[in-house]
Amino acid sequence: MAKQWIQKAVKKMKAKGTIGSFKKAAKKAGKSTKAMATSVLKNPKASPAMKKKANFARNVGKLGK
Repeated sequence: MAKQWIQKAVKKMKAKGTIGSFKKAAKKAGKSTKAMATSVLKNPKASPAMKKKANFARNVGKLGK
């Protein structure tokens, strides 16, 4: 079941052209993806779109464990 939702998410990201955009923003900020996700989710001024990306990155990071 986990693969089904992630496949749908990847398909949507490919259609939007947003694959890797959060990682790119993290690299630009000089942070790891996990550190960037944590800081974005704690920041009340972060945009809703960036918060969605951060939440997704945090959730996908948990799948490998």
